[in-house]
Amino acid sequence: MHAKIFQLVESDKFKNFILLIILLNGITMGIETYPSIHEHIKDELYIFDQIVILIFIIEILLRIYAHKAKFFKDGWSLFDLGIVIISMFPANAVFEIFRVLRIFRLLRVITIVPQMRKIVMALASVVPGMASIAGLMSVLFYISAVMATQLFGEQFPQWFGSLGHSLYTLFQIMTLESWSMGIARPIMELYPYAWLFFVPFIFIVTFIMINLIVAVVVDAMNHLSENKEAEVEIVEKDEIMQLRDEIKELKELLIQSKEQDKESI
Repeated sequence: MHAKIFQLVESDKFKNFILLIILLNGITMGIETYPSIHEHIKDELYIFDQIVILIFIIEILLRIYAHKAKFFKDGWSLFDLGIVIISMFPANAVFEIFRVLRIFRLLRVITIVPQMRKIVMALASVVPGMASIAGLMSVLFYISAVMATQLFGEQFPQWFGSLGHSLYTLFQIMTLESWSMGIARPIMELYPYAWLFFVPFIFIVTFIMINLIVAVVVDAMNHLSENKEAEVEIVEKDEIMQLRDEIKELKELLIQSKEQDKESI
């Protein structure tokens, strides 16, 4: 019984079925955002949602039975368990936040598709490097926000009236959204040399720091592809070694058969 359930939960058909349910559930949750459509089929959508929750619960129970203690040692399995537990909360006013969090069921696609898992793990591996860059950016943002508040806060309080306003405005400038015509040029009408503050800020934070983050992510993707190639090489080497062993065994069998033929003669 245990072996059959283990084969079931590890089979491609079972995983593809769960993937299909997740995708269909994502579509139905998207339909719920259209009030005109939702009002006509809300009962059917509710029934389908309950069926999905039941399928997820059965799936998790089967996986726990199949993998036993190993299930709770696997991070991806615990992630799936957390999503299912969130799905079990009733969608009412008391648990409104959990009704919104139902959309996180779509994240289970990551646990089912191996390629997605590898990409997430590669991105997770660069978190320390990105954290260092984020720390440096935070220092630059804080220094720039204090300077901007002191320089422009009195005349432009809507943008730089406080440290919080300055940080948000600088974040907008970092994204290059209306930074010139919307912010820099109006300030330059009163402070002609304000460009000496904005241009270096954009150059350092946007062009250098953001590109550093992109470089770290690209490097992680390169490592991922290198690991894939290494895995392929290992598999190929194993197959070659197996072929060599089989050839040796065939040679030995041929030699033994020839010796037996000679002895019989």
